[in-house]
Amino acid sequence: MATTRTQTRSTARFRKISFAGIATAGAAAAALTLVPSTAHAAEATGTSAPVSRAAAVKAGQADNLDGWIREALGIMKAKGIPGSYEGLHRNIMRESAGNPNAQNGWDVNAQNGTPSKGLLQVIQPTFDAYHVEGTANDLTDPVANIAAAANYAADKYGSIDNVDSAY
Repeated sequence: MATTRTQTRSTARFRKISFAGIATAGAAAAALTLVPSTAHAAEATGTSAPVSRAAAVKAGQADNLDGWIREALGIMKAKGIPGSYEGLHRNIMRESAGNPNAQNGWDVNAQNGTPSKGLLQVIQPTFDAYHVEGTANDLTDPVANIAAAANYAADKYGSIDNVDSAY
């Protein structure tokens, strides 16, 4: 079947859009692959134990994205970290599509041995500097990942709500 001029233009436009989409996705995957500022890192405010997934479920939080966001919001509120459900959800969907086991294995951070991980694609040094007391000390724990990323975003941008692209 012969290719028409319209089909050729349509294919070229599709390729252009697809490439732009891939570039955008790559930039988004680099989000939170940041070098933390230890001068602005959250300070420990006590020795409260991390909340386990089982404890969260017993407390009425579902062990899913909605529950993790709601649990993180409660911790964030108690610690004075700004952010909304909508801001967290929007950024999580862009960074990991809600997969707490997502890992970036291709960017410069991954090549240097510190891949971005978790719901909000945080690197270990950023997590360590912005870890929120009362959450698990585990980068891939969904609630700890959300709280640390929101803490970082609050320090750098005023709130996770102000983040609309890779940061």
